[in-house]
Amino acid sequence: MISRKKCHEIALLAEEFPALAILGPRQVGKTTLAHAVGEDQSSLYLDLESPRDRSKLVDPEHYLHQYQNKLIILDEIHRMPELFQTLRGLIDQYRRQGQTHCRFLVLGSASIELLQQTGETLAGRIAYIELYPFNLNEVGADQWQSLWLRGGFPDSFLSRSERYSQIWRRNFIRTYLERDIPQFGPRIPAETLRRFWTMLAHLHGELLNHTSLGRSLGVSNKTISNYLDLLVDLLLVRRLPPWRNNTGKRLVKSPKVYLRDSGLMHSLLQISDYDSLLSHPKSGDSWEGFVIENILSAAPGDTEATFYRTAAGAEIDLVLQFKDQLWAIEIKRTSAPKLSKGFYLACADIQPTAKFVVYSGDECYQLPEQICVLPLATLMTQLTSA
Repeated sequence: MISRKKCHEIALLAEEFPALAILGPRQVGKTTLAHAVGEDQSSLYLDLESPRDRSKLVDPEHYLHQYQNKLIILDEIHRMPELFQTLRGLIDQYRRQGQTHCRFLVLGSASIELLQQTGETLAGRIAYIELYPFNLNEVGADQWQSLWLRGGFPDSFLSRSERYSQIWRRNFIRTYLERDIPQFGPRIPAETLRRFWTMLAHLHGELLNHTSLGRSLGVSNKTISNYLDLLVDLLLVRRLPPWRNNTGKRLVKSPKVYLRDSGLMHSLLQISDYDSLLSHPKSGDSWEGFVIENILSAAPGDTEATFYRTAAGAEIDLVLQFKDQLWAIEIKRTSAPKLSKGFYLACADIQPTAKFVVYSGDECYQLPEQICVLPLATLMTQLTSA
């Protein structure tokens, strides 16, 4: 079993917050992680997709209060968003009794904004942990090719062959389209959403253009925004915002769009093996998204991630701002990366505290102007200790 790096973070937060929420797309390993946390203490697990478990919560306050000395794990909380109101009352009651450590662990397959459909929040009472698919530090740096091709969903990455990994991902996409997504929003035809998801795979790493997407699907810009918001809230797509601080330059205002799991992107593009991936026109963009997701999975929780691009062509693939640090990161798939003039101009504009080039090689070395070239796993290790 691959150890998840989030275990340590959960243990620390559990000492400070009465409730924790583990968020992540389906099949990313939330339930497995929650059971691992529950094994270390007395706990009660409720699967809210199970009619039997939901029936126990006809009077949720009475039922949950019976187990106030246990850690209560509530899986797929989106099935009963009205529970947030009950949890708030119980947490406040326990606080008055001097119980401040974690009593509730909720698991959700979407952003907290989408889960809290009742408008009830647990602000000040809950900490959020986003569980990403496997990252490179978890599976080992030598597994980067397999992780890039298959993606980080445990069942996909750990499949016994590329064929079975591909079958799992195809079924995952189908299940999401036909069963899971309709639970979170207005009914959208599965085939329409599949076409939209596939279009996003073709646009992976590019600037978002609502008008072009709407024209291709025959829908309005507002409808495109609604579709995209849903996939972002389900933690399947990332909208990477542009740098907005004033540099005196005319900056690009549109976000970039990325599919958050490289394996799902490859399935939507019918990429079945590593050779096909290397020869595909989207190979470079796929690598860029893969690197970005791995970096953000290792970054401190308060990290602000953007990209920098001016109308004149100065560009940085990823800008990380955390604590007193400002990192400029350029991403290259080649094993002998060469930097464009645009990267140097962009760094002159924003004056980062550190400059990195992440590439597919395995050595670390310096370029002029204090630019460090290094493998992805090395940068992730530096971020983890930052």
